Amino acid sequence: MTDYRYLIVGGGMVADAAARGIREIDESGTIGILSEETDRPYARPALSKKLWTDPDFSWDEKVDLHTEETGAEFLLGTVVTAIDRDAKTVRTSDGTTHGYERLLIATGGHPRGLPDLQPSDRVLSYRSADDYRRLRALADAGAHVVVVGGGYIGTEIASGVVQNGARVTFVDPDEVVGGNMFPPGLAAAFQQRFVDHGVELRTGRRVTTGTDTGSGVTLTLDDGSVIEADAVVAGLGIEPATELASAAGLRVDDGIVVSSTLVTDDPSVFAAGDVAEYPDRILGTRRVEHVDNAQQQGRQAGRNLADADETYDHTPMYYSDVFDMGYEAVGQVSSHLRTVEDWQDPTVTGVVYYLDDDDTVRGVLLWNVWDKTDEARKVLADANSLTADMLPGRITA
Repeated sequence: MTDYRYLIVGGGMVADAAARGIREIDESGTIGILSEETDRPYARPALSKKLWTDPDFSWDEKVDLHTEETGAEFLLGTVVTAIDRDAKTVRTSDGTTHGYERLLIATGGHPRGLPDLQPSDRVLSYRSADDYRRLRALADAGAHVVVVGGGYIGTEIASGVVQNGARVTFVDPDEVVGGNMFPPGLAAAFQQRFVDHGVELRTGRRVTTGTDTGSGVTLTLDDGSVIEADAVVAGLGIEPATELASAAGLRVDDGIVVSSTLVTDDPSVFAAGDVAEYPDRILGTRRVEHVDNAQQQGRQAGRNLADADETYDHTPMYYSDVFDMGYEAVGQVSSHLRTVEDWQDPTVTGVVYYLDDDDTVRGVLLWNVWDKTDEARKVLADANSLTADMLPGRITA
């Protein structure tokens, strides 16, 4: 059995940030990182963003996070099967046991799949560097790629792949691409960019069945139509990977329930990142699947593993880049909410505020407006004292 002062289950950006957070407090305590992936921690957003659009964006300099600088020991390609809280050990699929004094669960999530299709060389859930490498090879060969799902991953991948010479068909359950997030005028402009770049849109449609033939993929949509392609990318979101925590008797709701210091029911076990449900100081209980949260919450978890006992008081932002459009946002961005639009240049540069039924601001979208997320957080923090007519002009480009 190998023992570590700090053991991290999961090898993503949370693991990197946590290892660095530990080192801010404890310069020498041993750190172990158990990861199912074959790569050390890397900047995951690059898989759907810069690696497709910037030829000078190199893996070693820009994507690999160089977590080895912390002195952490990596056990890659390692599947953890159980946590024994009484013994303070974890067991892996090969029967190996690792002991810990402090444990961080950073297991992320499992991608939602497509009907009848299991992940393969041609059916990609697009969660890992291996998925990127396979899709890059297909795109570079001019393949026909079907992207399913109109969220962050789906829109970014469809944009990136078509700009690299592949043919792209985009299947989106929304009637308009971006319609679940953006007000109608903005969603229409967003969708038009895909049309302008030659993406074939199948909006208002879902995949009902699929077949991987080995040399291609056949998809049947809910209107009975059939699409033949070289590969399919499923951008359907994730389910938090809470199985280990639940089996270990830790409290699980939408994710692993943690306190403001990111500790679970067990004072020796913490959770952070996509898998953690935590109390946001502005927006209340939530679980966030974005990079800013992974980095900031991971760092705080690492510090608290090393006994800092500090609250996580950061309200994370998220961002996306699609073709020549980009945005940052804080809070809830959903077309189910009422919006107040404040455009400097309609659908090009401006701010959209999202209000609930009580006319309280719950989210702020910054469309081609940069370095204003702190101002957006302030709007959310002051939401109870703001009325809708006070919002225009509050944040400017």
